[in-house]
Amino acid sequence: MEIAGDNKSAVYAVAAEFDSARDLYQAAEKVRDAGFKRWDVYSPFPIHGMDDAMGMKRSFLGRLVFLGGLTGFITAVSLQFIPSSILYPLVVAGKPIDIMTVPAFFPIMFELTILLSAFTAVFGMLILNGLPRWNHPLFNWGRFKKVTEDKFYVAIESRDPQFSERATREFLETLGGKNLALIHED
Repeated sequence: MEIAGDNKSAVYAVAAEFDSARDLYQAAEKVRDAGFKRWDVYSPFPIHGMDDAMGMKRSFLGRLVFLGGLTGFITAVSLQFIPSSILYPLVVAGKPIDIMTVPAFFPIMFELTILLSAFTAVFGMLILNGLPRWNHPLFNWGRFKKVTEDKFYVAIESRDPQFSERATREFLETLGGKNLALIHED
C-alpha cells in the first residue's frame, strides 16, 4: 500500500482507485451499505445516480437560501412600510399611506430578496463545503492527478466511526480497488 503525505502527520483517509464509472458506482453502493459515513468519490465527470448510490440526502443549502430570501423580503418591507406608513406618514399628492402603497415597494422588496438569497447561497455553500481549504490531503497522492483524466477514486476518511486502517484497506481491496494508498494530512 502506498503512503501519500508526511508519515509523521495524522492519517486523513484510505483511498482506492477504480477503472470505470460502473466500478466506482458499485463500490459506492457497497461502501454505503457497509455503514461508512465520512467518505467521498472522485471522478473526471459527473456520474448519474451517484448521490443515491452514496446515500446522500438533500442539501440543507436550499433551506438556508429560503431563509436568506425571507430575511431580505422582511427587511425591505420593514424599511419601507414602517417609516412611510407608521412612523412618518406623509400624504403627497393624495397618495395613500396604508397597505395600498405596496406596489411602489415591489422593486426594493424583489431586489433585497434576491440579494440576500444570493449572498446566503454563496456563503452557505462555502461554509457547508468547509471552504476555503487551501490544500486537500488527496493532492499529496501522486496518482490522484489522474482523476481529471480517466481514473475514479473512493476515499474513506479516518474521521469515520468505523474507520480502521487495516480493515478499511482490506474492505476496499474486496471491492476491487487498486493502488490503495494511506493518505496523510500533510
